[in-house]
Amino acid sequence: MTVSFGLNFTMGVFFAPTAAAYGVSATALAVAAALSTAVTGLAQQSIGRLLDLLGPERVLLGGLTLISSSYVVLAAVTQTWQFVAAYMVLGGLGFAASSTLTVTTLLGRAHGAQVGPAMARAAIGINLGQLITPWAATALFDPIGVRATFALLGAIGLAATAVLWLLLPVGQRVSIGAGVGESLADRWKVLVSFGFHAATMYVVVLMLPKHAVEQGWSVAGAGRLVATAALAAGLTSAAMVRLLRHYPPESLLRVLYSVRLAALLPAVFVPGPRVLVVVAVLFGIASFPVIPLTMAILSRGLDPARMGSTLAPAWVIHQLAAASGLGVATVVHALTDSYRGYFALGLVFTVVAVGLITPVGRREPVTV
Repeated sequence: MTVSFGLNFTMGVFFAPTAAAYGVSATALAVAAALSTAVTGLAQQSIGRLLDLLGPERVLLGGLTLISSSYVVLAAVTQTWQFVAAYMVLGGLGFAASSTLTVTTLLGRAHGAQVGPAMARAAIGINLGQLITPWAATALFDPIGVRATFALLGAIGLAATAVLWLLLPVGQRVSIGAGVGESLADRWKVLVSFGFHAATMYVVVLMLPKHAVEQGWSVAGAGRLVATAALAAGLTSAAMVRLLRHYPPESLLRVLYSVRLAALLPAVFVPGPRVLVVVAVLFGIASFPVIPLTMAILSRGLDPARMGSTLAPAWVIHQLAAASGLGVATVVHALTDSYRGYFALGLVFTVVAVGLITPVGRREPVTV
């Protein structure tokens, strides 16, 4: 999770220096991010089948190899289309195979209905990746340059994958019919809320560094702003491990969405660069920790042998919603020269998400 999410979400830190060093337009980079996220979403159904047929361990190692290799390739590209293709195909497919669907399937087979705390512990790896990788990238830009930073981070990812290949026990393959999965139709509200979560989270996490630079921050400072958000998310994920033993994930989700509202309100209405520290901390708390809570709800009671195929539609919705959000945010920025308009849309998405996971009280008949 540290390698996968660290490399995937650190790309936002690279956007401004890459545009300057490679001669790639910022709009092309934003489009590449949207396309990469779409590829990740479209691949989820196939990844789900591979998880059930080959086992999550094999899929995980393959995905980590692809996403790490994407950074190595990005160090060598010379044209815009090459950058977009490498980011979209290698990065998108690599993240599809090494992110939460794969880890949820792996942990779900091991822990069954008690997967919630295990997912919360694993989510700390997400935040470690976001904390370490942007900091490392911003520290390396000046001394070694953007291309060498891409190459070094990719090489570290490949080395970590090799170590994991040696240490990770490979489970026995479960032979089932291709495409077989249980229905999630009775959990449609959670699925829709997951989509609204993704449409908000990806834009803020990937575009916050660019937004910060536009507000007067340095590139290094903007990268560390993302690291601050990751630290807040990591501490929250650690707290969720304990809280899930006493509270249902639905209740904790509503609390996190309330914190997200508190993060987006100043992002929209309070001018100036300093407020972005508050935005980063609060949004970090309510960003990635939402994912293990949602997965705990969606995976409850599922057949472990078919979990990959069953949960794949949730990640199709998640990633395509994220890609759509990035596309709309790019248009909003082009029209207004700011991301504030999309942050306001994120407020609406958050309110809807809270409504979807809030139970409606039954009316008791009035007796006269």
